[in-house]
Amino acid sequence: MHAITIRQPGGPEVLEWAETPDPTPGPGEVLLNVAATAVNRADLLQRQGFYPPPKGASEILGLECSGTIAALGEGVVDWQVGDEVCALLAGGGYAEKVAVPAQQLLPVPKGVSLVDAAGLPEVVCTVWSTVVQTAGLAENDVLLVHGGAGGIGTCAIQIGKALGATVAVTAGSQERLDKCRELGADIAVNYKTQDFVEEVRKATDGHGADVVLDNMGASYLARNVDVLAMDGRVVNIGMQGGVKGELNIGALMGKRGGILSAGLRARPITGKGGKEEIIADVRERLWPLVEAGKVLPIVGHTLPMSQAAEAHRAMEASEAFGKIVLTA
Repeated sequence: MHAITIRQPGGPEVLEWAETPDPTPGPGEVLLNVAATAVNRADLLQRQGFYPPPKGASEILGLECSGTIAALGEGVVDWQVGDEVCALLAGGGYAEKVAVPAQQLLPVPKGVSLVDAAGLPEVVCTVWSTVVQTAGLAENDVLLVHGGAGGIGTCAIQIGKALGATVAVTAGSQERLDKCRELGADIAVNYKTQDFVEEVRKATDGHGADVVLDNMGASYLARNVDVLAMDGRVVNIGMQGGVKGELNIGALMGKRGGILSAGLRARPITGKGGKEEIIADVRERLWPLVEAGKVLPIVGHTLPMSQAAEAHRAMEASEAFGKIVLTA
């Protein structure tokens, strides 16, 4: 098969479309003919040598994909050859074929194309597992989403609105903020020219945010605590603003607040908090919202997989609104 390989850690130019051995499905796995994959920030970090895959996972980039089942490994009974699916991966999506544990498959939702479905698994599982399962977002809560124009952000806006929350977002331009509003965001803050703490508090009559979905880490730590409502929760999924920050424990305790962090890629397949548990909850509770058109993949760019380098450049330059999808 062909896949994107990394010549050496570095910039987008190190990505090459090359022949690699075909994967073989092991027990409990299926082999997919990949229709499309999607670009995630973790892919950029892995390309640079900063985010290696978990032990035993494919070295090929790609944390999600869509495709058609080509073969079943031993013991797989819930899926059939020819089924159209999308899949959460620990790696391997930037390729023409990938082997994936059957527990990490989801059916392509009704009303969503096979290609666009590639942009769903990583973002929906990330947002659902953090905002809903970990932080407990509830109806009438205020959800603040940092990076509202990205793949995670556009998904979080829709999930928040579908669950009855008031959604605030940050983004870096008026155009991107306007698009976030079109998706349902109630409060839109330009992080380059406005103070999100002040703007969110003003828009919520001083209440603040019950849940903050944060991709920045250290640089936003103090302000995330400042913007919290009483009993609010910050859930961190990224470190774009650094890994070490100063925390005012008194301010956090004064709000009975919590700071949580959660990753997805390194979770076990089975067991408490594992990928199987997340996938099952997503399929039961979120998939009906997807099929009802309330939560959809927002695809900003679609490129051939062989042009993965260009896709990485586009993500680094924040050129796309929503997901960047690569077709096999």
